[in-house]
Amino acid sequence: MLHINGLTYRIGGRLLLEDASVAVPEGHKVGIVGRNGVGKSTLFKLILGELPSESGSITLPRNAKIGTVAQEAPGGEETLLATVMAGDAELSSLLAEAETATDPHRIAEIQMRLADIDAHSAEARAATILSGLGFSEERQQGPCSALSGGWRMRVALAAALFAKPDVLLLDEPTNYLDLEGSIWLKSFIRDYPHTIVLISHDRDLLNEAVGFILHLDRGKLTLYQGNYDSFERQRREKQALTVKLKKKQEDQRKHMMAFVERFRYKASKARQAQSRLKALSKLEPIAELVEDRVAPFFFPNPEKAIAPPLVKWDKVSIGYAENKPVLRSITLRLDPDDRIALLGSNGNGKSTFAKLLCGKLEAMGGEMKLPGRLTVGYFAQHQLDEISPDRTPYSYFAALMPDEPESKRRAKLGAYGFGANLADSPCATLSGGEKARLLFALAAFHAPHILVLDEPTNHLDVDSREALIMAINDYEGAVILISHDRHIIETCVDDLWLVHDGTVKRFDGDMDEYTQLVLERARASRRAERAAVPREPAPEPVRQPARASAASVQKAVEKLDKRMEDIRGKIDILDKALSDPAIYSEEPKKAGDFTRLRAKLSTELEEIENQWLEAQM
Repeated sequence: MLHINGLTYRIGGRLLLEDASVAVPEGHKVGIVGRNGVGKSTLFKLILGELPSESGSITLPRNAKIGTVAQEAPGGEETLLATVMAGDAELSSLLAEAETATDPHRIAEIQMRLADIDAHSAEARAATILSGLGFSEERQQGPCSALSGGWRMRVALAAALFAKPDVLLLDEPTNYLDLEGSIWLKSFIRDYPHTIVLISHDRDLLNEAVGFILHLDRGKLTLYQGNYDSFERQRREKQALTVKLKKKQEDQRKHMMAFVERFRYKASKARQAQSRLKALSKLEPIAELVEDRVAPFFFPNPEKAIAPPLVKWDKVSIGYAENKPVLRSITLRLDPDDRIALLGSNGNGKSTFAKLLCGKLEAMGGEMKLPGRLTVGYFAQHQLDEISPDRTPYSYFAALMPDEPESKRRAKLGAYGFGANLADSPCATLSGGEKARLLFALAAFHAPHILVLDEPTNHLDVDSREALIMAINDYEGAVILISHDRHIIETCVDDLWLVHDGTVKRFDGDMDEYTQLVLERARASRRAERAAVPREPAPEPVRQPARASAASVQKAVEKLDKRMEDIRGKIDILDKALSDPAIYSEEPKKAGDFTRLRAKLSTELEEIENQWLEAQM
């Protein structure tokens, strides 16, 4: 489907891609990984034709439609639903032409094409995508101009998904989503019938939604079959083999040099010595394995412990306007060793609760008890925009350590990964990950008793996220975490609190159970939307018994179970066939047919699952 051949590109004299080549199989999901700054987003711009390559080529099948998320978020007065539907340029063009066309043949062509692209269900499809990304039916009918920047980017993502291009490019699609939106997107990507290439540092997304990993490293592209965990295992094995081969080569080189040094001046052995010198000159050196060092994160432990509980809430209400609480009846406690993740859709009040804990908002009702000497460190993604572009990391630390010598300030900066060059660089020149690292340092500077981390993994690559996880687990204070990254929740958190229905309560379950809850809510919402669509009454309604017998319900459920098991078996067979790379080169038509059949079976499976859930009610 997508072929990159000998691609070379430089920016500002820096070589990002050097003779890079790869073939992306049609209909597959590929995740691009690599350290921040290696050129992943630049590669997307090259594929889209926004940048000219120095050499090489990028080819797609004739008439293949390529799509991506618009860089400029929509902000007009059009409704969200209309904006998303406008994302399909062909649909919009055909609908507009259908209003004015007069030629009968052209009218017939338009209607046939509208039927082919499933135009009759377009509005329902757009609404389903918006709902999955967190937009209520009421908000879907509102204007884009009423949304904040992050929510507008969700609308742009919805428009890209709705357009159903043959090749969909997604650059960090979960950055503007909450955990619920990420769970839905993962399911959407997995079932998408065409090719998706996505840049992501979300380990869970890369494990659950893609079948190939494309690694960009030192200007080269390497395609690995399998998910992210499989990629890591294959890369480690490849690195171990490289180290082994290098040692073997060095031993061989030493042995040959020893022979040359011993006999090069001896007439009877001169020819053999010359032969070994020639062999040495032809011995291609194996490249030294160089691992990019990930600067560690560091959260200093609280200097003086506080007896539990650190914070106790008793029927607390919180909000922004008098008599209009966002959250109410909060009755919880936080202890020194607690590791809590706040779950719940964006807009339900997670950040509001975090601001209450950090002292940025006061309780409107109830009682919140906390010691006077309690300190809280707060990291929030929006703070990146508040960093002064003209200041340097050193100037921030100088303000926090006015009485300390420069050597101590720089030593402290070094502990947070800011060497001499970065420490004196204007913040305007720092990458997103470097700015996030500075915010972590500022939030934890006074060794707080509680760390509140609101979406801490945005702008961090996979390896940096692992370094952050290690720092959180080494920290001895309490942690409140808000994140769409399931991996960091599962590796750092002991308890889950759910922000839902205007309050905060403990969630009695794990992430698997919460994921199932989110998916069931989404299905229930779709069923409610379908039920709300007016239908013409049947001419002769047939009376049904008020309630089916338990035996008939059980029989229907068993029948659905059997159908789901049968479809899953077929999908497993197709997945096994599609996992063989040879099918794409030797039988490309069969590969395409198998991919389309798998997508059809996935859709059928979801419909049967909905029927199964309805039968259980």
